[in-house]
Amino acid sequence: MRFDVIVIGAGHAGCEAAHASARMGLHTAMVTPSIGSVARMSCNPAVGGIAKGHLVREIDALGGLMGRVTDEAGIQFRLLNRSRGPAVRAPRAQADKALYHRVMLRELRALPGLELVEGMVADLLLAAGEARGVLLADGRRVEARCVVATTGTFLRGLIHIGRESFPAGRLGEAPSIDLAVRLEQLGFGIGRLKTGTPPRLRRDTIDFGRFEPQHGDADPVPFSFGTERLDREQVPCHIAWTNERTHAVIRARLADSPLYGGCITGVGPRYCPSIEDKVVRFADRARHQIFIEPEGRQTDEIYLNGISTSLPREAQRELIDSIDGLSGAEIVRPGYAIEYDFVHPTELKPTLETWRIDRLYLAGQIDGTTGYEEAGALGIMAGINAALKVRGEEPLILGRHEAYTAVLVDDLVRLGTSEPYRMFTSRAEHRLLLDIDSADARLTPHGWRIGLVSAEAYERFLSRYDRVERALAWLGAASRRLARPDVRFDDIEADAGPAPVRLSDRDKSLIEGRIKYSGYVSQARRELDRLALDAGRRIPEGLDFAGIPGLSAEIVEKLARLRPATLGQAARISGVTPAAVAILRVHTHKGNRAKRRHPADPGQ
Repeated sequence: MRFDVIVIGAGHAGCEAAHASARMGLHTAMVTPSIGSVARMSCNPAVGGIAKGHLVREIDALGGLMGRVTDEAGIQFRLLNRSRGPAVRAPRAQADKALYHRVMLRELRALPGLELVEGMVADLLLAAGEARGVLLADGRRVEARCVVATTGTFLRGLIHIGRESFPAGRLGEAPSIDLAVRLEQLGFGIGRLKTGTPPRLRRDTIDFGRFEPQHGDADPVPFSFGTERLDREQVPCHIAWTNERTHAVIRARLADSPLYGGCITGVGPRYCPSIEDKVVRFADRARHQIFIEPEGRQTDEIYLNGISTSLPREAQRELIDSIDGLSGAEIVRPGYAIEYDFVHPTELKPTLETWRIDRLYLAGQIDGTTGYEEAGALGIMAGINAALKVRGEEPLILGRHEAYTAVLVDDLVRLGTSEPYRMFTSRAEHRLLLDIDSADARLTPHGWRIGLVSAEAYERFLSRYDRVERALAWLGAASRRLARPDVRFDDIEADAGPAPVRLSDRDKSLIEGRIKYSGYVSQARRELDRLALDAGRRIPEGLDFAGIPGLSAEIVEKLARLRPATLGQAARISGVTPAAVAILRVHTHKGNRAKRRHPADPGQ
């Protein structure tokens, strides 16, 4: 079998990579051990959230799938931070996991240039330092001009439930051992990460009357720019809490936890700790929040968001029984921890192609990330660049001022990661320019140029901004009134009559954001221009970062360890804020001026 591009894996990164490659006209194969596992939501069946929702909007703006599949499969939608500024508002949806799989599979099968191949990849086919295809475990050779590996948690995956451990990529699925060994033999820097999942309970054994309900928004906001409205009955989630009895159960069984018994060597996600970690690290907390979330409309399984655990099965039974409203609830599947290999992302170019092997791209958890959204964003970029490579065109490398996706890629390939990387708005120094409503303005022209955005979607994009510009011209002097925080676009229309064009709620949100935050955005653009000028300004060697007032201990530690040579390099360090760069700019200017006043003796 011969293809232009092979994608290894059919998770969220693999689906976006394969879709992008095929949509761009390349004959593409997506290789997966089971077509039934395509786009499986193996952890929480939810999409979006702060910063993660931004990534999904960007995937959609580029022409990807995750946003529109979520809109079709979602069962509850909420816009987070609705009362705050547009830069930090983000959509989140609870999805029907079975429907999500079916919709994604339907979309992929509808692509004429994409073939789904069932099989386990055992080896890479290499020649002259390039990836030329894959060898399947059953002996089949699948040749290609580029390979994209999106292996998720399958590389030497090892599941832990108490002191019970067994190889698996997910519960009930075989790991990928041969490919992991091959990557190590090729000299790639390999690390070990860990993630986990909570127990699932049977719906009709839970006393939901004991919990506070959490409903979706009355006016749900879609993910995809192509979704006009979401008009369906939403399913409620519920909020529960652990208690002192729960914590006592956990403390009593810590010796049996693989996390504390020395069985697990992989590093887990700092911002999504297990319940064991929470009880140990936050010993002063009397309770921890749990979100009780349905996994679909038709399934009986309920997800307990907030109590990821790898305690023994009987300890998980005690843990569940200790929580009001869950006592006696049936555990359908136990929680577990999973360790897996990843490739240090500094092995990758900004295109996500590896430095060691030409035409081999890596995306998703193999790059050291965590989350469906991060995986999808990396997948679409890897698929795009693999397709462009085959077409002999220049790669697509986004700037950090253009997209959270660019921040994600840049952080990984330049700085690497020692823990599962999760996107936050605080990681983006230009986040005022990266709101969810403007993702299409920033990225759809890129998607259209490379052939990923359809003609219909591009026409919709042009029509939208024509409407917005006409509405802005119509507002005129009323813009000053709309700039007030208590005035909405609908208030202007109530007084002056309807706008001359039909505007969606999303159009109105974009217009309001432009006007209300125009001063902040203008300042952010000036700062961006200044940073471009400052990027090459050198930081004096030996500068004592600890002696600079205003820098946090965390930023001082990162600067001292990484020793950036220029302000541009300092600005790209994850966690170094624009305010910190501004402080550095002042001290850099002082240091360089002092050097000019006291030049070194050339004779020394």
